[in-house]
Amino acid sequence: MNRLSQEAFNILQTEIQTHTGRDLAWQVQREIVLRRLEKLTLQKGTPLGHADLRDAIVDLLPDFKEKAIRSAAIANRPPSPRWTGIKLGIPFKVRLALMALGTAIGGVLIANLPIPAIRFPVAEAAPFLLTPSYVSMEHHYRRAIALVEQADQLVNQSTTFEDLELGSTKVKDAQQHLDALPVWFLGQYPTAYCQWSNCYWRFTQDEFRAARQDVARMESTLFQEHNARTKLVKAEQALADAKQASQQAKGAEQRKTLSEWQGAIDSLEQIPSQTLAGRMAQEKLVAAKRDFEQTTGAQVAHTLSTNLIGAAKQFATAAQHPDQKPPHDVGQLRAIEDLWKKAIARLDRISERDADYPEAQKLLVTYTKVLATVKTQIQAEEDSTRAYAQAQQLTQQLITSTENPFTTNRTQVSGRLQRIIQVLEKVKPGTTTYADAQILMESAKKRLN
Repeated sequence: MNRLSQEAFNILQTEIQTHTGRDLAWQVQREIVLRRLEKLTLQKGTPLGHADLRDAIVDLLPDFKEKAIRSAAIANRPPSPRWTGIKLGIPFKVRLALMALGTAIGGVLIANLPIPAIRFPVAEAAPFLLTPSYVSMEHHYRRAIALVEQADQLVNQSTTFEDLELGSTKVKDAQQHLDALPVWFLGQYPTAYCQWSNCYWRFTQDEFRAARQDVARMESTLFQEHNARTKLVKAEQALADAKQASQQAKGAEQRKTLSEWQGAIDSLEQIPSQTLAGRMAQEKLVAAKRDFEQTTGAQVAHTLSTNLIGAAKQFATAAQHPDQKPPHDVGQLRAIEDLWKKAIARLDRISERDADYPEAQKLLVTYTKVLATVKTQIQAEEDSTRAYAQAQQLTQQLITSTENPFTTNRTQVSGRLQRIIQVLEKVKPGTTTYADAQILMESAKKRLN
């Protein structure tokens, strides 16, 4: 019988969660009490009474309601023994055999439940009971490894869009098999099972993590490939429409069609070259530029430089007025950086022979300085985000180390709080984590004092 029943735990947990508090010390104390009670629900022994429950709580939560402790003590009382014999018209030996069979089957089912507290002791004492789990794990492991290898060939060495579509299916299947593997049990190598089943796998955290990372990378690659393919289709359609329209247009209409033609070429250039669509776009660019130059001539060169400066200014305007107000996270800053890079790239395409070259160079100097400032902001945001994450990790370690108040070393706690404050001081003003870092620092300083 467990020392603390689930019903009693729920009563105490509900009361603890109704308490409010925001400082770090209160949060640590609440977490310690909850973890004490969780451990008691797993321990076997005499059920805790009112005094025991009170001792486990009020040392850290002195204002805890006495009514809740009494209710939990009543709920934690062991049930009175009853004799519930059932008379059946079945021979006693048959009933005994059925009961033994049911007990055995139930035991195997319980042993194979995906619960660490059950699985680990069974793996040490009677690993043969986990044969159903090992069979399932071997199946999912073999399928996951095979599908990851197949997907890698299709995604990372694709030559057609059909390869990418098939690779996407393989990635999804591999993810499903990886999800079916119990992560917390991967370190338990089934020696007895492998002696007669000839299994060859190694259930390690590193291998599982590597497979997860491979799947994540391939999912990211497929996402990029999908976007690049969409851009390629749109650019090809725009290029074909512009070429056809330029053959019949005259005057101002012709200048418009030539501008659209150049826009289609720009779209092809923007497709990432590391993607399959990007490699196809590079092959099409040679012919597209040749046809464009033959059609336009020197007159269009001036129009092109004007359009490039106009496009650069549009990208600069978009970079100066992002959708969200500062501070910006790394993703937003990189988007702003990309806009400045695109503006600079268009100015770089203006030749010294063009009349607009001086204006382009003037803008280029300004944009280059701004781009350097944005890169500095990105570095500051990355450093601050990293420091704040480290501070949160140190805070969680502090909470864990103080679960048992009898083994808590106040000197060590003070040192850890000082370390948290030192790390938080690395968070720079003007970053997304600065405000949260200041709150956490203030809480740590109060706890230190």
